[in-house]
Amino acid sequence: MADTSQGTGGLTFDHSKRSWPNELNILLALIIIIAIFELVGQTFPYMNGQSFLFDTNDRFDTIFNEARLQIIILQVAIIGIIALGVTQVIITGGIDLSSGPLVAATAMVAMSFAQTELVNGNPNPKALFGVWAMDLPVVIPIVVGLTFGAFIGAINGTFIAYFRIPPFIATLGMFLICRGIALLWSNGQPVSFPTESFKFLGSGMMPVVWFLALAAVFHIILRFTVYGKHTYAIGSNEVAARMSGINVRRHKVMVYMIASMLAAFAGIVLSSKGATAQAGMGEFYELFAIAMAVIGGISLTGGRGSIIGTVLGAMVIGVIRSGFTYVKLDGSYQLVAMGAIIIAAVVLDQYRQRNRA
Repeated sequence: MADTSQGTGGLTFDHSKRSWPNELNILLALIIIIAIFELVGQTFPYMNGQSFLFDTNDRFDTIFNEARLQIIILQVAIIGIIALGVTQVIITGGIDLSSGPLVAATAMVAMSFAQTELVNGNPNPKALFGVWAMDLPVVIPIVVGLTFGAFIGAINGTFIAYFRIPPFIATLGMFLICRGIALLWSNGQPVSFPTESFKFLGSGMMPVVWFLALAAVFHIILRFTVYGKHTYAIGSNEVAARMSGINVRRHKVMVYMIASMLAAFAGIVLSSKGATAQAGMGEFYELFAIAMAVIGGISLTGGRGSIIGTVLGAMVIGVIRSGFTYVKLDGSYQLVAMGAIIIAAVVLDQYRQRNRA
């Protein structure tokens, strides 16, 4: 018989039923995945004894392959910023499919106000507006981009909270609208040649800095503020949250606005990193962001999950994508494998929900 101790009201607590935090399970899965890729590199003849994460050729000052580590972190940082907002939406029991096209639309809009007047001493050949919109302080394109994102998020939240449109349908419609805005903004032409101060936002490892800084901020917000408590309450039981005095409609609008502003900021960083904005940016970003959240332990039924889990989920995605390239897996097979992993993560989430019930 399991060892129990007396609790409040005569109830007992079974110590054998305690489980690890979900984040530890994800961390363990991450370590196992890395170990599998290391084993493949050391076992399969065509890999020639290469190491996945360790430096075997004395190219770096540390024992780790710094180049691969940087690639892994960089390739998930921008989508990870989107995932921070998607995490909050899913915790409320919603979904946001518009974040990928919103990245492209915001990149086009923000870059239009971040252009420099002269390129190699000649007028900017990609200038979208007049001189009044060139060489502006870097804060201008950032504010314009975030305002545009907040506007899109407010529309999403209003349709979902006040008009009772299912989140899937509302954000799918906005998905198409944002993609259309990105195409119409400059007639499908790239917007390029930003100022040096704007390019700094996405230079080097800055995307990673933004991702980790925002993750820390929203971890604190979700865990220690009223906003976070209301977000979890709505996702756990919306009716009970409303009866307890929470303004559910207003809070949902706020959550969707924050998620869209994070997607807009990701678009700003992405355009800064590439020094150009194109209408095709952000393809499949919304799906990878949702995958990061789900793999990180966010329940699709709402009410459960954490920012730390999403960060770990992002690292899992990054390691898997880099690992597939490392083992020379064809790109088409990579997509198939990633789809299977996402489905497996959802199945695991459903299994956890049934056990919890």
